[in-house]
Amino acid sequence: MINSFELIPPPIPFQVLQAQLRARWRNVQEFDNEAADIVVIPSLSLDQRELLKVAGFHHYEERLLFSLIRLRNPRTRLIYLTSQPLHPSIIDYYLQLLPGIPFSHARDRLLLLSTYDGSLKSLTQKILDRPRLLERIRQAVNSDRAYMICYNATNLERDLSEKLGIPLFASDPALLEWGTKSGSRAVFEASGIPFPDGSPLVHSAAELAEAAADVWGRNPEVQRLVVKLNEGFSGEGNAILDLRGLQAHSPSDRVAQIRNQLPHLQFEAAGEQWETYCQQVEELGAIAEVFIEGEEKYSPSVQARITPSGDVEILSTHDQILGGPTGQMYLGCRFPADAAYRMQLQAMGERVGEVLAQKGVLERFGVDFVTVRQGDEWKTWAIEINLRKGGTTHPFMTLKFLTNGFYDGTTGLFHSRHRQVKYYMATDNLQSPQYRGLLPNDLMDIVANHQLHFDTSTETGTVFHLMGCLSEFGKLGVTSIGDSPEEAEAIYRRVVQVLDQETCGDRSPCQEHYSMYWHR
Repeated sequence: MINSFELIPPPIPFQVLQAQLRARWRNVQEFDNEAADIVVIPSLSLDQRELLKVAGFHHYEERLLFSLIRLRNPRTRLIYLTSQPLHPSIIDYYLQLLPGIPFSHARDRLLLLSTYDGSLKSLTQKILDRPRLLERIRQAVNSDRAYMICYNATNLERDLSEKLGIPLFASDPALLEWGTKSGSRAVFEASGIPFPDGSPLVHSAAELAEAAADVWGRNPEVQRLVVKLNEGFSGEGNAILDLRGLQAHSPSDRVAQIRNQLPHLQFEAAGEQWETYCQQVEELGAIAEVFIEGEEKYSPSVQARITPSGDVEILSTHDQILGGPTGQMYLGCRFPADAAYRMQLQAMGERVGEVLAQKGVLERFGVDFVTVRQGDEWKTWAIEINLRKGGTTHPFMTLKFLTNGFYDGTTGLFHSRHRQVKYYMATDNLQSPQYRGLLPNDLMDIVANHQLHFDTSTETGTVFHLMGCLSEFGKLGVTSIGDSPEEAEAIYRRVVQVLDQETCGDRSPCQEHYSMYWHR
């Protein structure tokens, strides 16, 4: 008897597969709406030490579940892989959001596969380690119309694409350097847009002290520098170097004082210590750059994608809501960014996209900014590029898929199919110790009893995600959609209020609640 796994075809070269994707491309709308077999690999293929700083990071594989809403196209089939099986009620929740599609019809076109492996290896590596699982995926798709999407593209995702014989709708991993902290600075310089003065990439504490001293010397008025691990995630790899109170009369004085100050960095990640951080500087590299100060300061971002034909398409802008010990940790966002600088973000995003497209980058990217009011104007600096899906991807795509609407690049606003302008607040970090122990079914009961669900008739309400994080970590993701910024925030606040009341008894609000409110 012949073992079927001896007949597995040889891998198809990655560049050949990417060329197939380009050959299928006609325009944005046709690509988004064409019939396809979509393989979703929500692997966070990042440095595991950085991921361990994020509570419940292994549940972040759920963040791409918005992709299930693609099943509204009755000719689309979707294969979704996870490390551990997903709770059935989580899947039911997303499928019931589909407008105009019978639940059973959508469920029949969805194949859920799991590696049943809770280890710290990335999901993609787990799949590659299982040849029979690879064969199941290969047999489940029509390679002539299939493509793979992922959270971030590394050599692992490239290898998986080759072994499955289907194209990966993402950049070649050889281009990943342009999404690092140092690579971002090079792209900003080529784009001709403002960005903070900073250092080249360094790989030791001694080099970091000298590089930071050089930045300080060029900017003697600077109060703080931010040190960033080259491949940090959601601000968790950042630390603040406080220069206030330090005095230096020569370059050697600056180096000596910074060297003494490095062990006292203010780390963004809880529990981080200089000894372990220093090791990561050696292995991942780091940069130091000027920390932008300002009394009225915000952290907006722009999201875009580069099509296989090389066109740059602006997708959205957001005002990011940051928190944590040094105020650099991503907590959530509001859509869209403020009208005062929204169009400025789009223009800068296009210029960055043009440079990235010339380098061969494909699919989504985001650019983070800092903007400060100076009189009647806003001065904006680009901070970093993310060549991956991020915390703003899933809320925007959820809005887009649920409302079948469109982003108007002339105004930076989103319109539903009924021409109603839509706004939202979203977070991955609605968290409280009191929420621990809630199962997904418990959340569904609370949502139903208090009518917190997304209403497809008004296209307002809340869509929940990261429900797998709830029981163990007391952590939940929400996207609250309204017809005005005020309504979106009111919907979000009601969700928090109800969850607090349901879990805290007579105490309101819960103690130690991780608040994410917006103040203008």
